[in-house]
Amino acid sequence: MTPTSGEGRALPDALGITTGGARRFWKTWASAPQTQHWLETDWAELEITTKLVDEFYSGNVRLAGEIRQRVGRWGATTEDRARLRMNFDEQVEEEAAKAAQEAATADMDAELFRMLSEN
Repeated sequence: MTPTSGEGRALPDALGITTGGARRFWKTWASAPQTQHWLETDWAELEITTKLVDEFYSGNVRLAGEIRQRVGRWGATTEDRARLRMNFDEQVEEEAAKAAQEAATADMDAELFRMLSEN
Protein backbone atom coordinates (compact mmCIF):
# COMPACT_ATOMS: atom_id res chain seq x y z
CA MET A 1 0.00 0.00 0.00
CA THR A 2 1.12 3.48 -0.72
CA PRO A 3 1.65 5.11 2.67
CA THR A 4 0.10 8.45 1.85
CA SER A 5 -3.05 10.14 2.90
CA GLY A 6 -4.84 13.00 1.26
CA GLU A 7 -8.02 14.96 1.37
CA GLY A 8 -10.10 12.08 0.05
CA ARG A 9 -13.62 12.32 -1.27
CA ALA A 10 -16.13 14.87 -0.09
CA LEU A 11 -18.98 13.69 2.10
CA PRO A 12 -22.02 13.29 -0.19
CA ASP A 13 -24.78 15.73 0.78
CA ALA A 14 -27.34 13.09 -0.21
CA LEU A 15 -26.38 11.01 2.84
CA GLY A 16 -28.06 13.58 5.09
CA ILE A 17 -25.43 13.32 7.84
CA THR A 18 -26.43 15.40 10.86
CA THR A 19 -23.77 14.76 13.53
CA GLY A 20 -20.26 16.11 13.83
CA GLY A 21 -19.07 12.66 14.87
CA ALA A 22 -20.20 11.14 11.58
CA ARG A 23 -18.64 14.00 9.60
CA ARG A 24 -15.32 13.42 11.39
CA PHE A 25 -15.66 9.67 10.74
CA TRP A 26 -16.09 10.29 7.01
CA LYS A 27 -13.20 12.75 6.86
CA THR A 28 -10.90 10.36 8.71
CA TRP A 29 -11.69 7.37 6.52
CA ALA A 30 -12.00 9.25 3.22
CA SER A 31 -8.45 10.52 3.65
CA ALA A 32 -6.94 7.30 5.08
CA PRO A 33 -4.12 5.60 3.17
CA GLN A 34 -6.29 2.50 2.73
CA THR A 35 -8.62 4.40 0.40
CA GLN A 36 -5.89 4.86 -2.22
CA HIS A 37 -6.94 1.55 -3.80
CA TRP A 38 -10.66 1.48 -3.02
CA LEU A 39 -13.23 0.56 -5.65
CA GLU A 40 -16.71 2.08 -5.87
CA THR A 41 -18.07 -0.79 -3.80
CA ASP A 42 -15.68 0.15 -0.98
CA TRP A 43 -16.83 3.77 -1.09
CA ALA A 44 -20.46 2.60 -1.00
CA GLU A 45 -19.61 0.60 2.13
CA LEU A 46 -18.11 3.73 3.69
CA GLU A 47 -21.32 5.61 2.92
CA ILE A 48 -23.44 2.92 4.61
CA THR A 49 -21.13 2.80 7.61
CA THR A 50 -21.14 6.59 7.92
CA LYS A 51 -24.96 6.48 8.09
CA LEU A 52 -24.63 3.93 10.93
CA VAL A 53 -22.13 6.20 12.68
CA ASP A 54 -24.55 9.11 12.30
CA GLU A 55 -27.26 7.01 13.97
CA PHE A 56 -24.79 6.02 16.70
CA TYR A 57 -24.00 9.65 17.47
CA SER A 58 -27.73 10.37 17.44
CA GLY A 59 -28.12 7.98 20.34
CA ASN A 60 -28.48 4.48 18.89
CA VAL A 61 -25.52 3.00 20.76
CA ARG A 62 -26.60 -0.54 19.83
CA LEU A 63 -24.85 0.03 16.49
CA ALA A 64 -21.38 0.12 18.08
CA GLY A 65 -20.64 -3.57 17.41
CA GLU A 66 -21.71 -3.40 13.78
CA ILE A 67 -19.60 -0.29 13.21
CA ARG A 68 -16.57 -1.92 14.86
CA GLN A 69 -16.88 -5.00 12.62
CA ARG A 70 -17.08 -2.87 9.51
CA VAL A 71 -14.11 -0.62 10.29
CA GLY A 72 -12.07 -3.64 11.37
CA ARG A 73 -12.26 -4.91 7.80
CA TRP A 74 -10.63 -1.68 6.67
CA GLY A 75 -7.75 -1.79 9.15
CA ALA A 76 -9.01 0.60 11.83
CA THR A 77 -6.57 -0.46 14.55
CA THR A 78 -2.98 -1.62 14.68
CA GLU A 79 -4.25 -5.12 15.41
CA ASP A 80 -6.62 -5.01 12.43
CA ARG A 81 -3.84 -3.85 10.12
CA ALA A 82 -1.54 -6.63 11.36
CA ARG A 83 -4.27 -9.23 10.79
CA LEU A 84 -4.88 -7.83 7.30
CA ARG A 85 -1.11 -7.63 6.69
CA MET A 86 -1.26 -3.90 6.02
CA ASN A 87 1.97 -2.01 6.44
CA PHE A 88 2.44 1.75 6.54
CA ASP A 89 5.60 3.64 7.34
CA GLU A 90 6.04 5.57 10.59
CA GLN A 91 5.29 8.95 9.02
CA VAL A 92 1.78 7.91 8.06
CA GLU A 93 1.19 6.45 11.52
CA GLU A 94 2.32 9.74 13.07
CA GLU A 95 0.00 11.68 10.73
CA ALA A 96 -2.90 9.44 11.70
CA ALA A 97 -2.19 9.89 15.40
CA LYS A 98 -2.03 13.66 14.96
CA ALA A 99 -5.30 13.69 13.01
CA ALA A 100 -6.99 11.54 15.63
CA GLN A 101 -5.82 13.86 18.37
CA GLU A 102 -7.13 16.90 16.49
CA ALA A 103 -10.46 15.15 15.94
CA ALA A 104 -10.93 14.79 19.71
CA THR A 105 -12.44 18.24 20.01
CA ALA A 106 -14.82 19.73 22.56
CA ASP A 107 -17.87 19.13 20.36
CA MET A 108 -17.11 15.40 20.36
CA ASP A 109 -17.03 15.43 24.16
CA ALA A 110 -20.29 17.35 24.21
CA GLU A 111 -21.95 14.82 21.90
CA LEU A 112 -20.82 11.88 23.99
CA PHE A 113 -21.88 13.62 27.21
CA ARG A 114 -25.31 14.30 25.71
CA MET A 115 -25.66 10.67 24.60
CA LEU A 116 -24.69 9.29 27.98
CA SER A 117 -26.88 11.77 29.84
CA GLU A 118 -29.97 10.77 27.89
CA ASN A 119 -29.86 7.13 28.97
